[in-house]
Order: sequence, then C-alpha cells, then structure tokens
Amino acid sequence: MHQDLGDQTRSITAAFLASGIDPKKHIVFNQSRVMQHAELAWIFNCVARIGWMYRMTQFKDKAGKDRENASLGLLAYPSLMAADILLYRATHVPVGEDQKQHLELTRDIAQKFNNDFSEKIATLGVGVEMQVGEEMVNGYFPITEPVIGGPAARIMSLRDGSKKMSKSDPSDLSRINLTDDADTISKKIRKAKTDPEALPSEVDGLESRPEAENLVGIYAGLAEISKADVLKEYGGQQFSVFKPALADLAVEKLAPIASEMRRIEGDRAYVDAVLKDGGERARAIAEGTMKTVRDIIGLLQD
Repeated sequence: MHQDLGDQTRSITAAFLASGIDPKKHIVFNQSRVMQHAELAWIFNCVARIGWMYRMTQFKDKAGKDRENASLGLLAYPSLMAADILLYRATHVPVGEDQKQHLELTRDIAQKFNNDFSEKIATLGVGVEMQVGEEMVNGYFPITEPVIGGPAARIMSLRDGSKKMSKSDPSDLSRINLTDDADTISKKIRKAKTDPEALPSEVDGLESRPEAENLVGIYAGLAEISKADVLKEYGGQQFSVFKPALADLAVEKLAPIASEMRRIEGDRAYVDAVLKDGGERARAIAEGTMKTVRDIIGLLQD
C-alpha cells in the first residue's frame, strides 16, 4: 500500500534512529516544521541564476525533453537544497558523488550572496574570514566543502550497474530496503546482475565491469574495508562464491537495523515526539540565521 507523506516521514525517521542516530545528541526533524527553510530558499531563488538551474543534471534527467512542462519546484529544488545546508551555516556536508553538483551550486549561491551584500555584511560585522580559492574573503555564508568518502560513496542498482540504486526504480529487486527481512536481502543479492568473469585480484580490474564494482563496493562498505582488501580475499573467485558471502554480510549488518526500524515504527508517539523536539531545536538555530539574513538584505522585522 502506498504510504502517505506523513507515514513516509515517520518511516525515514525510524530508519535514522534504527541506524544509530541518537536524537538527544543530534537534531532529527522534518523540514516542514522549520519554515525558515522555505524563507531562505526564496531569497536564494532571487540570488541564483536560471542558467545555473538549467545546467543541473538532475533537472535535465527528470524534465527530459519536455522541460517547458516541468514544474517550477523541480527547477528551483537545488536552491532549496542550498537553503537546507546554509540555514545552519554548514562548513562540510557528507554527500554521495551524485550530489556533488548540488553542493557546487550551494557554494556558488553562498559566494554570490556574500558578494552581493558584502558592504552590509561588513557594516553589520557578521562576516567571517574564509578562503575562496587562493584568496581570503569576508562573508556571512561559508563556502561549504563536500565530504565524499568510503568505498561505497555511490551505490548502484542491483539490476543495472550503470544506474544509481533508487527507491523510485519500478523493480524492487534493484535495491535493498532497510525494511527488507533477512530472506529478502539474501534473495536480492543472489539475483543481482553480474558478468561471467571471475573477480579480479586488483581494483583496476573492476574498470568496465560496473556490476562487479558495485557488489565489491557494497561488500567493502558493509565490512568497513577497502575494495582492495575485498579483492585480496575474493580475487579469482566466481560470483557463485562471492554472492553468498556478500548476502551473509548484508544480512548480518542490515537485518538488525530492519528489525529495530520496525519496532520504532510501531511506536508512533515516540517518533512524533522526536520530530517535535527536533523541530523546536532546529527552529531556534534557523531563526538566528534568518534574523541576520533579514538584516543583511534590509527587511524590516520585529
């Protein structure tokens, strides 16, 4: 049955909590509770250039050839992502390789805002020194750096190693869901697309073998080792040997999370309380940023 938005939000929250995020140490909230996200996104819409948005790969992929009929929300979505980041003045953001372009846009928006309002930022004394290229400049928003690391920075579809693993793929066999039980996880790994060759002994041997590289990367990520270490153990082995080992590892690592996620989802009151508390804490930080942004722009406020 298709989940409504509220249930999807609770499900994602349960996944975060089941994965080990402590809501007392971290702020877990749903964006709609913090209206300042939309407020800053609109300001960034007035800073960003339309040409920047048209160049975004995600927009081009989703809009296709019929981009004139695409929604304004789809086009402007990257400026909302920039607001999500800069509302908290984040200096570093962990992202997958496919999100690097969005972070580059965030940097462009931050830099243009800082340049456009440089005099007011200096007058108010709210800027900080930061390095842009080889130059030290003064600005309000940081030039956020991406943090891309680990052997599984981008996990691809189990059915097509050239496509990103996605919950929107029509085939459930293309992905592993955190809600999958042990049997389902094992089945999906066994049915994952591969090629007829044995695994190589060196990482370079994974080039031009997207499915092999993907499965080795998943194993490395789950085991918290490098791809090279995986190949030291399984290089020269057929997938008939490697897949069962990967399935066992995936079940070992993911099945407990799925079980805990189902338990947390069953306690709706607890999930809602976490989101309410997180929203209040996030709003306090966000409003501090927006009060300064309104002063920088010149908006009258209480």
